[in-house]
Amino acid sequence: QVQLVESGGGLVQAGGSLRLSCAASGRTFFTYAMGWFRQAPGEERDFVAAISSSGAITYYEDSVKGRFTISRDNAKNTVYLQMNSLKPEDTALYYCAATKLGAATMKRMNYDYWGQGTQVTVSS
Repeated sequence: QVQLVESGGGLVQAGGSLRLSCAASGRTFFTYAMGWFRQAPGEERDFVAAISSSGAITYYEDSVKGRFTISRDNAKNTVYLQMNSLKPEDTALYYCAATKLGAATMKRMNYDYWGQGTQVTVSS
């Protein structure tokens, strides 16, 4: 069982930056690929970014490419999402997720563990 705890959300003006963190429990973090998803009110939970277990492979949703960067520190059992040039449409509850697959994946159904989420609000 893996427990995930997100932090770093908040209120920011358009054009600003935030860095989300996700701390994972357990000794097998380095074997899991990780992902970030987001869910706006009344919307589906959508893929944002994913990273392989080694950190060598990353995927991004088209609208965040060039603005968001996913990274991980396996020594600290933590995955990050650096978000720059934020837009009001980035406003959502952001979730961290872990998959037993070592390969990065964009498919929500592939993820086995989820955090509780951290709110990101971007004002115009």
